[in-house]
Amino acid sequence: MAKMFQYFKECRAELKKVVWPSKTDVFASLKVVIISTIIVAVLLGLLDFGFTEAFRALMK
Repeated sequence: MAKMFQYFKECRAELKKVVWPSKTDVFASLKVVIISTIIVAVLLGLLDFGFTEAFRALMK
């Protein structure tokens, strides 16, 4: 039981050392992730559509 309390004490001490990002940094990163996700989704959708149409054309 003492080891568990020691573990949580050490975790808390380490978390106090962490430099947390500001709100503006978080929102800037969030924008990058959302835009990147949308771009990749559109590209994969276009590739899927293109391959599907090419496969249909081959099967006719």
